[in-house]
Amino acid sequence: MVFSSSPASRPGRGFPDRLRDWQAQLRAQFPIIVRHPDLVYLDSAATTQKPQAVLDAVQAYLTTTNANAGRGTYPWANSTTALLERTREHIKEFLDDPAPERSRVHFVSGTSEGLRTIALDWLPRFLDDGDEIIVPFGDHQANALPWLEAQESLARQGIRITVRKMPYQVGSYDYDIPALAALVTPKTRFVSVSHVHHVYGGDMNVHRVREVVGPDVPICLDAAQSVGHLPVSLRELDVDFLVFSGHKMLALPSTGAVWSREQRGPAFEPPGWAGTPNTVGIASLEAALNWLDAAGIDRIEQWTAALTARLTDGLSRLSPYEVLGCRLSLALDSDVQQRRSIVTFRHRDIDAVDLGFILYSHGFMVRSDSHCQGHAGEKRTSVRVSLHVYNTPEEIDRLFAVLDTL
Repeated sequence: MVFSSSPASRPGRGFPDRLRDWQAQLRAQFPIIVRHPDLVYLDSAATTQKPQAVLDAVQAYLTTTNANAGRGTYPWANSTTALLERTREHIKEFLDDPAPERSRVHFVSGTSEGLRTIALDWLPRFLDDGDEIIVPFGDHQANALPWLEAQESLARQGIRITVRKMPYQVGSYDYDIPALAALVTPKTRFVSVSHVHHVYGGDMNVHRVREVVGPDVPICLDAAQSVGHLPVSLRELDVDFLVFSGHKMLALPSTGAVWSREQRGPAFEPPGWAGTPNTVGIASLEAALNWLDAAGIDRIEQWTAALTARLTDGLSRLSPYEVLGCRLSLALDSDVQQRRSIVTFRHRDIDAVDLGFILYSHGFMVRSDSHCQGHAGEKRTSVRVSLHVYNTPEEIDRLFAVLDTL
């Protein structure tokens, strides 16, 4: 239902109406969405829903070739081993890896484990006493706490490193590149950043970080909110590590990957016996990659960008609400880049957690808390709306109709 009486529900200028039939066909492929037409799922930054093709792939794997990988010579084991290798190569292709023959892909349980593995297994072998690293403490805790663990671990070995805070621009919450340039010294040995901010929804322009830190400093990229949501090109980003979670890009929970360039610093190879990988999760990851390829990640980005602009434009017209992040990018006709599928806001009088309960009573599932942000982030809770291709402009209009009554 479209609530056309609200000024926030005006169709967005440039909304990709040409994609409506395409989107309707894709939305119909998500069983949980189809079975609950009265509910609106707006929490895809936390986890995405799964298309039927992913569910079918999991069922097919478990009922036809379920076996361990690399530990047998019979056909089921060989098939599972081939699945892992095929998915590794598909990840490189999906990420536009410019030199796949020189990179590696390691499967992990998700972004948090991947970042922690880099911090504790790779980084200590790369750093010496007196070295410095730069870390974004206003991003997700998963991209902040592991580096402090590494600092503590090295200190126990008598190696003292300095962890510097990535600076942010006041107002836009993008990385402050001039301030970053002032932090970089000959002792700067490593930088960790995020591709898309999980609270403010902005593309953090990682290419500018590379320009400042120079050609020799390894950069680690948290891509949890970009892979599977928009095109990601390693050819353009020039980072050394990229980490993402499968469950945020249509696959099952407890799977993800660390891509490593193997160019700056030692090779990334987690120590010890790897054990049995999450083969069923990797089967879902391969199916999700196939589904995204067929759907077209460019079109998914166009659709969600239009929904996000519709949402920010509408919220900017509702005076009780404060949208977090860059306010210059709220309007549909803004010259500033729009948010990437994530919009976080507060009501000026209603507590964010209470607002989350109110919205669910009207059928909307949103995130309402501190969003696991690091200690340099927001001090008050907020409501986060995050979108994917199964969401529609009509759902945004329904949300406005409720917000407008508060």
